[in-house]
Amino acid sequence: MPQTTFTSIRLAIIVSLGGFIFGFDASVISGVVGFTISEFGLNEWQQGFVVSSPTLGAVLASLAAGPLSDQIGRKKVLLAIAFLYLLSAAASAFATSYYMLISARFIGGLAFASLVLAPVYIAEISPAHLRGRLVAINQLNIVVGFSAAYFSNFLILRMSGSDAGWVNWLGIDDNTWRWMLGIETLPALCYFLLLFTIPESPRWLVVKNRLAEAKEVLGELVSADQIDQQLKEIQHGADHSQESFTTRLKFLLDKRVRLALVVGVIVGIAQQATGVNAIYFYAPSIFEQSGVGTDAAFAQAIWVGIINVVFTLIAMALVDKLGRKPVLLAGLVGVMVSMGACAWGFSEATYQLTIASIQPLQDSINISLLQPIVGQLFTDDVSFKQALEATLGTASARAHEGALLQAAVTMNTTLVLFGILGFVASFAISLGPVMWILLSEIFPNHIRGIAISAVSFINAAVSFTVQLVFPWELLNLGTAMTFLIYGSFGAAGFILVAWLLPETKGRSLEQLEDQFAASAK
Repeated sequence: MPQTTFTSIRLAIIVSLGGFIFGFDASVISGVVGFTISEFGLNEWQQGFVVSSPTLGAVLASLAAGPLSDQIGRKKVLLAIAFLYLLSAAASAFATSYYMLISARFIGGLAFASLVLAPVYIAEISPAHLRGRLVAINQLNIVVGFSAAYFSNFLILRMSGSDAGWVNWLGIDDNTWRWMLGIETLPALCYFLLLFTIPESPRWLVVKNRLAEAKEVLGELVSADQIDQQLKEIQHGADHSQESFTTRLKFLLDKRVRLALVVGVIVGIAQQATGVNAIYFYAPSIFEQSGVGTDAAFAQAIWVGIINVVFTLIAMALVDKLGRKPVLLAGLVGVMVSMGACAWGFSEATYQLTIASIQPLQDSINISLLQPIVGQLFTDDVSFKQALEATLGTASARAHEGALLQAAVTMNTTLVLFGILGFVASFAISLGPVMWILLSEIFPNHIRGIAISAVSFINAAVSFTVQLVFPWELLNLGTAMTFLIYGSFGAAGFILVAWLLPETKGRSLEQLEDQFAASAK
């Protein structure tokens, strides 16, 4: 392997560690939210906000990350992001109230701007023939972070039930959820320190007319005989380097950028509206809806992480060979089929408590209160949950919802598990990595930061909405209808992507700029 290729890979791995921390930060809440419901007495909207508050931070950060990185450089913004991750993890672990917890997680959400900036930086230091795979390293690290969070949550949950003296000494038994959140400080600190070892993006240096520094960085990324040619191509694409922010913002609406912007928005909306963060962030809660119980739900959530990693690796192998468009379309078909399977599985479920099924719950629940609904058959989860709240009271019913569902439900759990894991596989091979690859390559150099910020703002706003309303949807629309809605967005995304998206593989960023501009003629 040439030294220049090794350097590109090394830089991509370091910068994409932000993806790992994002994945961990975003997914670790899946194991924490149940504890915080009891700890702080949360209703369904507060529960949704504990999960979605980082994404609200990401909505704001996505607007600022691109323009700020265009102004002061990619490296400085990445360092600020790493510090915010570190601060958020520590503050979340020591949160003493609901408001402190959501504030700490909001700060972490500001760091989600790494999702915007890491693909930009990696694309700008990557050779064209490797760009798809190197940008996809960020997505791989995201799903590895998801998996690490699921494993970490499961292990900490198991340790909290241990009688070992060190468990009590460390407070894992009484502060289980705090340990789940606090462990993130370790990778966040590593990320912060490693970022000091990376150079600034050569394309940003050219835009800022710092040509000597750009040439020095390019010397590490391309062979000596290619440096001058590479510099000339970048300079050609940086003709607008002295334009003001307002001028570049107006250019975003220019007809030469219209197709790129429309494609970016469509893929950005589809990535979140198909329900990915509902699956990732509420995985144990979703598995509990099928009646498998809390421990089994945490264990099954681990499979979400494993499938994620495996199929992201497959995507990395395919995206530069088959191209972005066929991989994306195949994944969207998988999303539709998987969400349809989940919707069907839950629509066929029935719920009925019996004397025998509630007997094991008598130590934690006053089962005499359940007598009015024992033996009554419910054909959907909404009416069953409403009956539980009417008999037990809202707080008790929600605190013991997983155990009561396990005691009552009859359904095809294999079909639901297949649907959820099929969705994860379909997303991981397509919408997950391909969206960020596309965003990093379809916009002109001089507005790339602003353009990705604009699309990421929409992407984050949709993500925030999905996460916030998911507990309400389960309670009021039911699980089957919720998954059916996600599948419908997958169908709409498939139609629009098939119609509008041109192929982008194997071309330099400057060539792609010309290709998309030509579509306006």
